[in-house]
Amino acid sequence: MFRVVFRSKITQKLRAFLPSSSRRPHIQQDLHSDYNANMDTSNADWHDSYLSRLLSARFMEILGLVLLICAVGIAASLLSFNPHDPSFNTATGTQPTNLLGRGGATLADSLIQWLGLGSIMPVLILLAWTWRLVRHHNLDKPLIRFIAAFLLCPAGALFVGTFQLVVPGLDVAWPASSGLSGQVGVSLAHRLLNVMTAEMGSMGNLVAIIIASLLVVLLIPFAMGLHSHEWRSVAYGIVTLVRWPLRALRQRQPNHPSQAPSDQHLYRPQAGGPTRNGAIATTGNSLPSGFLRRNLVRQDPRILPTSLETPSHLAASPAHPWMHPPQSPSPWQQPHENEASSSNPPKVPQPEPVEKPTNPYGEKLAHIYRDSDRPAPQPIVPTVDEDDFENEDTPSTPPQHTSKPSEGAADFLKRFISRTREDDPSPATQQAAPPLSNYLTPPPPETSAQQPSPTTPPIRTNSVGKVTEVAPPYPASGWLPPSLDLLNPPPASHLVGPSEESLKANAQLLESVLRDYGVQGTINEYRAGPVVTLYELEPAPGVRSSRVIGLADDIARTLAVLSVRIATVPGRNAIGIEVPNSTRETVYFPELLHSDEWKNGKSKLPLALGKDIAGEPVYADLAKMPHLLVAGTTGSGKSVGINAMILSLLYRLSPEDCRLIMIDPKILELSVYDGIPHLMTPVVTEPPKAVSALKWAVQEMDRRYRLMADHQVRNISGYNDRIRRLKASGKTPTRRVQTGFDPETGRPVFDEHRLTLEHLPYIVIVIDEMADLMMVAGKEIESSVLRLAQKARAAGVHVIMATQRPSVDVITGTIKANFPTRISFQVTNKYDSRTILGEQGAEQLLGRGDMLFMQGGSRITRVHGPFISDEEVEAVVADLRTKGEPVYNADVTADEEPEESAPSRSNSKSNSDSDGNSDLYQQAVELVVREQRASTSFVQRHLSIGYNRAANVIDQMEREGIISSANHVGRRNVLMSRSELEDSEDEET
Repeated sequence: MFRVVFRSKITQKLRAFLPSSSRRPHIQQDLHSDYNANMDTSNADWHDSYLSRLLSARFMEILGLVLLICAVGIAASLLSFNPHDPSFNTATGTQPTNLLGRGGATLADSLIQWLGLGSIMPVLILLAWTWRLVRHHNLDKPLIRFIAAFLLCPAGALFVGTFQLVVPGLDVAWPASSGLSGQVGVSLAHRLLNVMTAEMGSMGNLVAIIIASLLVVLLIPFAMGLHSHEWRSVAYGIVTLVRWPLRALRQRQPNHPSQAPSDQHLYRPQAGGPTRNGAIATTGNSLPSGFLRRNLVRQDPRILPTSLETPSHLAASPAHPWMHPPQSPSPWQQPHENEASSSNPPKVPQPEPVEKPTNPYGEKLAHIYRDSDRPAPQPIVPTVDEDDFENEDTPSTPPQHTSKPSEGAADFLKRFISRTREDDPSPATQQAAPPLSNYLTPPPPETSAQQPSPTTPPIRTNSVGKVTEVAPPYPASGWLPPSLDLLNPPPASHLVGPSEESLKANAQLLESVLRDYGVQGTINEYRAGPVVTLYELEPAPGVRSSRVIGLADDIARTLAVLSVRIATVPGRNAIGIEVPNSTRETVYFPELLHSDEWKNGKSKLPLALGKDIAGEPVYADLAKMPHLLVAGTTGSGKSVGINAMILSLLYRLSPEDCRLIMIDPKILELSVYDGIPHLMTPVVTEPPKAVSALKWAVQEMDRRYRLMADHQVRNISGYNDRIRRLKASGKTPTRRVQTGFDPETGRPVFDEHRLTLEHLPYIVIVIDEMADLMMVAGKEIESSVLRLAQKARAAGVHVIMATQRPSVDVITGTIKANFPTRISFQVTNKYDSRTILGEQGAEQLLGRGDMLFMQGGSRITRVHGPFISDEEVEAVVADLRTKGEPVYNADVTADEEPEESAPSRSNSKSNSDSDGNSDLYQQAVELVVREQRASTSFVQRHLSIGYNRAANVIDQMEREGIISSANHVGRRNVLMSRSELEDSEDEET
C-alpha cells in the first residue's frame, strides 16, 4: 500500500513538472489517484476493476518489452548480415559471424533474400507497437494491424523493385544476389510493370511507381497503428535529429564582433528580476550563441540606443562564465579590439532600416527585456522564458533559411555569414570583416607542367579516371564526311500506309479466318509499319502457340498474301501475326541519316540497318556486336544491306579511325569501293590472298594485344585515349622489361624500353561470300575467322561475313557459336532459317531488304532495310576518292612464307620427299596440260592435296613457263600444248 501511495505522489510531481503539451490521457493517468480517493470504500467491484486495469497495464509493458527485444534482435541480425554465413541458401562449415549466431544468420538471409530493403519494415512496425504498449495504449483493431503489417513488407519490396527497374543507375553493390528489392520485390515489380506497360505504354512506368508508392503510404498508418499526435511526435523527432548536425556547424562557426552579436553585448537580467512582459528570467543557464544569433529580432532603429551599458544589478550578480568575454582573442579579432572590449562596453552599431522578417523564429520571440530603472527609450534585447529553453531541444517548424540536407557545410556557412552581413551593413563592419573566400575557398591546385596544351582535342574525365572524347570521331586533320546531298532524297509521296478502316477490316477478317481453323481468340491491337502490319492475337485459354504458328501458310493462302509470319510476343499473352501491306513503302537510306538518333549517337561503329515494323529507325553498334553474320538468297536484298552498312561507316568515321579490308570472291559486289582512302589493301578477289588477309588480321590482332599489354589497357578505346593523352603531354612512356639474370648474383636484370605512340584505327573486314572461300580453303578460312571472332573485339578488329548459302558446311557450328549477332534476309527453306537464326521464320520474309535481326542471341526483331541505288554508291565513292589517296599495307595480302626456288626446296628436303614432290609435280603438269586449265583449286580437287601444296605447284609451273601469270580476274593461260608435253616425255625416256 505504501508503494502505491508513493508512486502516486511521484506521478503527480512528474505530471506537474512536465509541460502541458506532454500530458496526454492514458490508462494509468489517474490510476493511483483513484485508489487514494477511494481507499476507504468497501465496493468489491471497484477493487476488481482496479486490479484488472493494473494487471492490464503491467501486461502491456511486458508485451512491449518483448516486442522491443524482437525488433532489436531483427535489426542486429540484419546489420551483421554476412552472405557467407550458414543459412538456407548457403551450406558452409564455418562459424557464423552474425551477432545472433546461426539463427540470426538464417533469419537475416531469409529476410534479405526475399524482401531486400523491405526487411526493415518488420523492425519499424515492432518499434511502433512497442512505443504504444509501453505508454499503455492499446492496439486498436489488432487484426487489421496484423494484416496491414503482413502486406506492408512485400509492398515495401515492391516499391524498391519498381524504382530499381524503372530508374537507371540504382544497381548499387548489395550483398545478396536477389538485389535491393529481393525476390518478392523483383517478381511483383516485373508483373506490375508488364501489366501497366501493356495497358498504357510508356506511361505505365510512371503509373507503376505511383501505385507502389500509394500502397506503402496507405499501409504504413494501418500497420503501425499510431494516432495523429504520435505521428507528429515522430516527425518532430526526425526534424530534431536533422537539426543537430546543423546546430553543431553553427556553434563551431567563429563569430566576428562586427558581424554577429556576442554574449557580452547582450543584456541578461538578474535571477528573479522583472522583465518587460513580466516574465521571470531563469538562472544558472546560459543561452547558446547559436540560439541568440538565430532568434535575434530586427529592431526598430528609432528606439534602438546607440550604446548599451551593463545594469548595476547585473554587475553585482554572481559571475557566470557566459557573462565574461573570452580571454583568448578570436581568430577574426584584433588585439586592440580585445583590450577595448575588456575595459569598456563596446558600442553597438546602429543598423540601417530593414524590413521585418517573416522568419518564424523572429515572430516567436516577441518578448524583449528592458531595464525598469532606465528612462525611455530603453534598450531592446531579446527575451527568453522557460518555454524557449525547452523548445531549444524540442522540434519545431524549420525556418525558411535552413539549408537543405543536400547542402554541404561550406555552402551553409557561406549563406549564414552572408545573411549576418546583411543584418549589419555598417562601413566599420565591412572594413573589419575579412573576405569569406579566405576561410571557405580551398587553395587552388598546383599547376602541373605537364598539362595538355590548348590545341589538344577536348577530353572529359569522369570520376573513375576514364577519358571520353567529346568531339566527333573525325581526326584533327580536317576530315569531312561525304555530303548527304550525294544521296537521292526520298519522294514526298513515299509514305503510303494503310488506312484505319482497312486495318479494322483486316483484323475482323483475320479473326474469322482463325475461327475457321478452330483457333479462338480476339485481336486487341494492331500496328501498321512500312511493309507489314502486326496484329496481336490474344488466344483463348487452352490454345497452343505452336498450333497457331503452324497455320502460317494456310492463313497466307486464305488472306491471298505472299506470306505471313507468326511468332509469340515476348512478355505478353499475345501472338503476333505479321501480314504484308497491300501497298509497300520503301525505306530510303537518307531518312536514317537525317534522324536525331543518328546525329547524336555515341556508337563507335554505327550501322544504319533500316526501320522496324512500327516505322522507327533501327541502329546497331558493330563494336558491341562484335561481329556480324549475314545470310540471304539471291534477290533478298543482302548486297544492298551490305552497302548500307559500309556507307554507314564511311559517313561517320574517317580513315584514321576506321580501315576496311574487303574480300569479294564474286569480284563484282565490292569492287566499286576500290580506291577509297579507308581501304588497307585493294579489294581482295582471289582466295589465296583472302587467306593471307585473314592471317594478317590474326597477326595484327596479336600485335595489338601486345601493345595494349605494354600500356596496361584493356581495349582499343582505352589504348587510343592513353596515346592521345601521352602525345598531348609530350611524355615518352617507358616500360621496365626483364632482359636476363646477373651471372654473379643471380638477380634479374631490367632495362627500360620505350613504348611506341601508335594510333590504332578500327579494322572492319567485310567478306561478301563465305561459301566460295569455304569451298576453296575451308580449314584455313575457318581457323582464321574463329580466332578473330573469339579474340578480336578488344583489339578493334570486327568481321562482317555474308553468304547466300547458309548451310551447315558453310556456317559450321563453331562459326555460329562465335557470331551471336546475325541477320537473315529471305532464305529458301526453314532449314536454312534454323541454321542462321536457330528458328524458322526467315523463309516467310518478303525479300527486297526484309530481314530478321538477332542481336547478341536475344529476341529477334523484324527490320526493313533501306534502299541504296548503284548511282548513289558510286557518287559517294567518287567523293571519297577526291578527299585522299588510300595508304595500302603490302603485308596484308603478302605470302605467309617467302618464295624459294625449286632447287633450294629440293635441297632442303630428304631424297624421299623430293621424289614424292617430283612425282606429284609431274602429275599436276600432265593434268593442267591435258585439261588446258590452271588454277589452285583445280589442282587441289583433282589431286586431293592441300591448298598450300597446290599453290606451290602452280607457282613452280609459272616459274618454269608452263602457265602464265594471273590476269586481272585471276585466270591463267596454259602455255604448253599437249604435243609439247608428249615430246618432252619422249625425250626424257
